[in-house]
Amino acid sequence: MIYLDYQATTPLAPEARDAMLRWLDGPGGTGFGNPHSAHRMGRQARAAIELARDQVAALFPPNGRVIFTGGATEALNLAIRGSGRGGTVSYSAIEHSAVGDTAQDAGKSHVLNVANTGQCNTRQDLPDDTRLVCVMQVNNEIGTIQPTIEWHRKAKGAGALFLCDAVQAYGRIEVTGADMIAISAHKFHGPKGIGALWVRDGVDLHEVQTGGGQEFGLRSGTLSPALIAGMGAAAAEAKERMEQDREHVENLWRRARELFADWTVNGSEEARWHGNLNIRRDGLDVARLMSDVRDVMFSAGSACASGSGRPSHVLKAIGLSDRQAKSSIRLGFGRYTTLEEIEAAAGRINAAAEAQGL
Repeated sequence: MIYLDYQATTPLAPEARDAMLRWLDGPGGTGFGNPHSAHRMGRQARAAIELARDQVAALFPPNGRVIFTGGATEALNLAIRGSGRGGTVSYSAIEHSAVGDTAQDAGKSHVLNVANTGQCNTRQDLPDDTRLVCVMQVNNEIGTIQPTIEWHRKAKGAGALFLCDAVQAYGRIEVTGADMIAISAHKFHGPKGIGALWVRDGVDLHEVQTGGGQEFGLRSGTLSPALIAGMGAAAAEAKERMEQDREHVENLWRRARELFADWTVNGSEEARWHGNLNIRRDGLDVARLMSDVRDVMFSAGSACASGSGRPSHVLKAIGLSDRQAKSSIRLGFGRYTTLEEIEAAAGRINAAAEAQGL
């Protein structure tokens, strides 16, 4: 099988797996202690967590703290619900549903428009009572890189906080400045079930999940040393090889664009993470295509919203019709993808599309 769905999840790095094994001990071992216990095994587990916290923090801006969560969805909920009550939460039209749905549920919300490139322009107005602005750094469906530095500046000028979903950016490009930043380990070759919220020093949050008061009193629940150690190792590896990975992705992108030259690219080709190729052929039956090319793992949209039957809200926001949106596919590639896999996948996908008379 050929895996081309890196925006949905990434393969677990061997370095991350190795770091996890120490903390998956059973009877007779010493790596299963509760990190919140005061005895020796607990302290050892806690030390592993704090090492990983430093490793994860190394890819964030300075002057902030890392709060471990169960994933980016939980981190975004903590940021949106925990940063205040009242006022309006303004967010871009192509945010992940973990932002959009949460903002709507939390109170008043306002949607910021995007251009057909996918970029969210800062020249649009914010409601006067905006308390929080949410703009993701790299979009999960079309790879658009947003002008987050400008949005951070605009939010500050409006007296609001700035929250950035950096799930698709962390470990791939330099993470933007913000007041709060959410990430998920499995998007940068770490394990599933663990994420983090970075919070700038001086930003006050209140807890939204009560209990034992772990994670600075903001996220109650026993932490998993294994998952967190894996996340830390994945972060360290991403930091070490970021430039190498970027160059590799650029090579894959150039070849993929050649092989899919007669498909239409959705979103900007320039302001984009080039590990995301979202393309369309008008009239394409994507369900049939996926059935005909079962040995290539790719997506018809966000895996988080698969099965809804609705056209992508991201593709609709950049001006595509329902028909065009439903004729689009997303190919995601990265560190462990080979040029040979790109070429083989393109051959099968193009042949299957041509078999539909396209």
